[in-house]
Amino acid sequence: MKAIYIEQTGGPEVLRFGDRPLPEPAQGEVLVKVALSGVNFTDLNARSGINKIPLPAVLGSEGAGTVERTGEGVTGFQPGDRVAWCMTRGSYAESQAVPAKMLVRLPANVEFRTAAAALLQGMTAHYLTHSTFPLKPGHTALVHAAAGGTGRLLVQMATMLGTRAIATVGTQAKADLARQAGASDAILYDQQDWVAEVKRLTGGAGVDVVYDSVGQATYLRGFECLKARGMMVHFGVASGPVDPLDTRTLTAKGSLFLARPTLASHIAKPEELAWRSGDLFRWIAEGKVQLRIDREYPLAETAQSHRDMEARKTTGKLLLRM
Repeated sequence: MKAIYIEQTGGPEVLRFGDRPLPEPAQGEVLVKVALSGVNFTDLNARSGINKIPLPAVLGSEGAGTVERTGEGVTGFQPGDRVAWCMTRGSYAESQAVPAKMLVRLPANVEFRTAAAALLQGMTAHYLTHSTFPLKPGHTALVHAAAGGTGRLLVQMATMLGTRAIATVGTQAKADLARQAGASDAILYDQQDWVAEVKRLTGGAGVDVVYDSVGQATYLRGFECLKARGMMVHFGVASGPVDPLDTRTLTAKGSLFLARPTLASHIAKPEELAWRSGDLFRWIAEGKVQLRIDREYPLAETAQSHRDMEARKTTGKLLLRM
C-alpha cells in the first residue's frame, strides 16, 4: 500500500511517500481502507520530534473510511461499515489497522469528508468547552488561533453555550472568519498589544478562561489576561514548546488554574467517545457547528500540507485524499 512515513525526524523534507506493508489487524483491531485523512498539528509535532514516537513510522492521527476486515475478538464492526477515528497513528496511508474501541460508526448523513475534517478538532473543542472548563452563559473566553480548525470550532461551541468569545488571529481575513464563527471581537496579535486589548474589551476584568494552542509565543502573557481564579488551558505548541513554569506564578496572578489536557484521556471510555462524537455530528447536521475545509491534497503531496500549515497559510481543516 502507499503511505507517508518518516525514518528520521525533521522538517517536511523527511516525509517519504512510498510502499509500506499492508497492516494485519491484531486482536481487537479493524483494518480500514482509508478514504481521507485529516492533517493536524500533532502530526507535525511527531514529524519534527517534539512528540517522541518510535521510528520508522507512518504518520497521521485521524481518518475516515470503510472496514475491510476485522481482527480476532472484534464483534461490533463488519466489512463495509463506514467509520472514522482519531488519536491512533497511521492514517497517512491507503489502509490502517485501528483499535475497534477507537472507531466511530458514521451516521448515514455524514460523509467521509465531514468525518475526517471534524472528529479530532471537533472532539477537542468539545472536551475543552464541556469538560476542562465547562463554559456557561456569562463567561468570557479568549481563543488563540481562532481562525484555525480547532479555534473556529471552539468559538462556535463557546457561542452556542452563551459564552462571549474573544479571538486572536494573524490577519484581517482571519479576523473576519473568527467573527463569522461568533467571536465578539478579533484581535490582530501581530499588529496590536493583544493583552492590553483583552483588558480594554473586558473593562479591565479579564477573561474566565484562555484556550491556548499556540504555546511559546502566547503562553506566559496569557496569564495576564485572566480574572482571579481563572484558568489557562494550554493544549498545543504551534509556535514551539513552552518553558517550565514556577507554580508560584499562579499564586501571584490571582490563584489561577493551569490545565494541560489531551483528547486521548477524554475519549478513553466508550461512553465518552460516543458522547462527544454524537454531539459533534448532531450539531453539524443541525447547522449549529459549521466546518471550514480549507483544502485537500493528494497523499503524495502531504509535505506541502505541512509547509502550508507551518507557514500559517491555512484557515480551516486540511485533508489528504488517498
